[in-house]
Amino acid sequence: AHKARMSTNPRARSRVEDDNGRLEKREDTVLGGKHFRIKTSRGAVHVWAPPDYDRATAGTVVYVHGYYTDADGAWREHELARQFKASRQNALFIVPDAPAGNDQDVQWTALTDLRRAVTRANIRLPDGPVIVMGHSGAFRTVMQWVDHRAISQIILLDALYAGERAFDEFIASGKRADDHKLIVVAASTAEESSSFARRYKFAVARERMPSAVGGFSRRERGAKLLYIRSQFEHMAIVTSGRVIPMLLRVTPLKAL
Repeated sequence: AHKARMSTNPRARSRVEDDNGRLEKREDTVLGGKHFRIKTSRGAVHVWAPPDYDRATAGTVVYVHGYYTDADGAWREHELARQFKASRQNALFIVPDAPAGNDQDVQWTALTDLRRAVTRANIRLPDGPVIVMGHSGAFRTVMQWVDHRAISQIILLDALYAGERAFDEFIASGKRADDHKLIVVAASTAEESSSFARRYKFAVARERMPSAVGGFSRRERGAKLLYIRSQFEHMAIVTSGRVIPMLLRVTPLKAL
């Protein structure tokens, strides 16, 4: 059973207005933290805050799922709350709907719109670093956000199938590139990802995810572009619980 699915203390649903009519929010408790499911005209958005969340020092993690699922499916089947909690990072975690296949359009073409939807559901966003993490086909969404001024770091989880120009803008050629970091994890995309990393003198490469965060060298932790050839296959990267929590610990977020 997926314990991240468990909810207790269900509270009354509240409605707020958004640009496209009424927006419904449901609140419950998942793994000791506050969980919200927001219904928007662009699909569901899950928001989770860990039990010891402190908005004053928190950042934001936006996790974009890949193909063949939706936000509800990824939230439940990939046990995202459990993985977010295991990271022990002080962040508000946001999981929006994204394309489930090539035939679907990107729902959230601007990160600003997603952030506004969360705010319109009466959830206050923290002021700390914004980390965007995307799996597989999520690259189609994430590549459209690279110019958003709030993003500090992007983590691509076997997602560099295309969009190299956008991610080059984020890490090298864009006006805020000096302030950005990028982590590229590859299994199925190893050929494309390693080719991308080789373009940059500042790239650092390593074989395999470490078993503990201390397994990252200081150089790897500080790398502007870190490329990791994963020992975990495409889906295991997001389901094993061995990748997502670990990578969130090498971001600018503060530990709980």
